[in-house]
Amino acid sequence: MIVTVTMNPAIDKTVDIDRFERGDLNRIKRVELDAGGKGINVSKTIKELGGESIAMGFLGGTSGTIIRHVLADQGIQTDFVEVKGETRTNLKVVEENGEVTELNEPGPEVSKEQLEDLLERLNGYAAPDKLFVLAGSIPSGIPTDIYRRITEEVHRKGAKVLLDADGPLFAESLKAAPDMLKPNRSELERYYQMDYRASEQELVSMGEKLLDQGTGMVAISLGQMGALFLTGNKRYRCPGLRVKAHSTVGAGDALVGAMAYAWNEKLPLETCIRLCMGASAGAVTSIGTKPPGRRLVDELMQQVELLEIRKQIDK
Repeated sequence: MIVTVTMNPAIDKTVDIDRFERGDLNRIKRVELDAGGKGINVSKTIKELGGESIAMGFLGGTSGTIIRHVLADQGIQTDFVEVKGETRTNLKVVEENGEVTELNEPGPEVSKEQLEDLLERLNGYAAPDKLFVLAGSIPSGIPTDIYRRITEEVHRKGAKVLLDADGPLFAESLKAAPDMLKPNRSELERYYQMDYRASEQELVSMGEKLLDQGTGMVAISLGQMGALFLTGNKRYRCPGLRVKAHSTVGAGDALVGAMAYAWNEKLPLETCIRLCMGASAGAVTSIGTKPPGRRLVDELMQQVELLEIRKQIDK
């Protein structure tokens, strides 16, 4: 079973325009509203792939009620903690050339009691057959070591953790050795304090360092260039698939959803990678933060090329 944790959910409002004119009038051509937040997007992808998950985190106000209803309509089980204040709305401005400008609200403040409530609920689900997906930002009132703390607690009960976070959240969580990681290129470059664009060899080396710290699998997303997948025994590079893209919003979340689904279904590594690449490519063709349909993912999986990388000795 998969449990997705979204500390800072949102209603994602995606608007399409011809070209963003700063300081001037911009006319919107299309508006899409979706229940969002990284963990929720992961749950939506899992559902489209044919799996089940429990979406957890914090929700509040009218926006929170809307998200609950949307997920219920999609057949996604939820167990959110109710908080005071209004769940945020995030605006994503998509230009005709594919460029995306995001304006994300901070979200409501979470009290210590509400955080403890969530932690108690998460601990109740923890078991050897559970995978916890910890994804995205955190709202005000939550310490930056929260993902590390959750990882340590669920590990005690034999559960696994898939982490998709950035900055201090990522750095702190590594101390607890999450079982799977999904950083992108820029996140790794920031973590390793690089002031230039890392080469593929350097990215693989950074991924291997993460494996040495106890992580079992690292998927490094490279945007339209594809992704790198590393485990203790295998290293693969997958070139990006050619698709008609709407925007890159949600592509990383779809990849994480496919990783989680593959773990739950006990799929072979190579099948997992093809599923990840197909889901991620499919997501960029969708409007808003909607996940790709399973039929499209299956079609794209057939186009995935797995190029094995020789394991590096010097790190």
